[in-house]
Amino acid sequence: MPSSPPPSAGPLIVRLRNWVGDVVLALPMLQRLAAAGFELQLVGKGWARDLLAGEGWPVHALPRTTRERVALLRRLRAEARGSRDNPVSHRGPIDALCLPDSFSSALEFRLAGLRALGHAWEGRGWLLTRAVPRRRGLHEGEVYWRLGDALLGQALPPPGLVHLRTTAAQQQAARELLAAHGIAPGFVVVCPFSGGTWNGQEKNWPGFADFVAGALPGLGRPVLVLPGPGAEEAVARERFASALLLPGVGLGVYAALLRDAALMISNDTGPGHLAAAVGTPLLSVLGPSDPTLWRPWGERVQVLGGHGRWPAADEVLQAAAALLAPAPPAAAPPTPAQPMPR
Repeated sequence: MPSSPPPSAGPLIVRLRNWVGDVVLALPMLQRLAAAGFELQLVGKGWARDLLAGEGWPVHALPRTTRERVALLRRLRAEARGSRDNPVSHRGPIDALCLPDSFSSALEFRLAGLRALGHAWEGRGWLLTRAVPRRRGLHEGEVYWRLGDALLGQALPPPGLVHLRTTAAQQQAARELLAAHGIAPGFVVVCPFSGGTWNGQEKNWPGFADFVAGALPGLGRPVLVLPGPGAEEAVARERFASALLLPGVGLGVYAALLRDAALMISNDTGPGHLAAAVGTPLLSVLGPSDPTLWRPWGERVQVLGGHGRWPAADEVLQAAAALLAPAPPAAAPPTPAQPMPR
């Protein structure tokens, strides 16, 4: 990557992606920018504020219409350039970072008068102040990390994991929720839902409902399902009634609750990335998805299936049993040799 001088640290307006997994995978890059002195102003879906509350960054809800989005970006631009604490921020070459690859997101930055960095994609490069190539074949977390390289003018290896912080209030709410249902730490969370498709194919494991009803109870752990509103809650009540359903849980409390889980079993979807980001052991059950591009990023992640193959139920059960098995006791230290009696 050609090096370029890093911009003056100061306010930086960042448009987030529209999916939970993408926002989680971008987190190491965002934390890197904050550590470099940038004052992040994030714009994203309404749930992003709850998800990122532990970081303390301002998160502005993305309006519905283009006119409203441009108005929000213009307001943030005016506030950034008028910041008394950052008198040189208005002279920097870049004052915005566009994580989505859509034409419309780059157009909105241009209409708002922002100097944005983003990927050259969908013929939108001319709308950006700096357009960088989007390399194919990289894990999505590394794609975001390299945008940080481009902005900072310094190429560093990406970290091996994502670290998502939760607030004290979110942690307390998670403890109260579990206590209200009599659930102690060590439970299993399953996420049998997914948003979107992979190349037009469903990302929901076809055997999930039978697995939760028939095989998973044999492991002797409480099983929790935390459906989102609307269709997910209806599906959970119809097909996963054997599990404890906890609907309506916000993403921050969801992440805090996962810290007490012994295991999560998930489709290719956002909550799986949440589990990896808080260090919970994760079985990521994939079918059409390519794990080299989208697997959750963490040290305690095991991927089953993928590249067009769904795992068998026995394969998932064996992996879950192995992860839930108690660790073998540590070997006792050798007894010091006693002197021979005289």
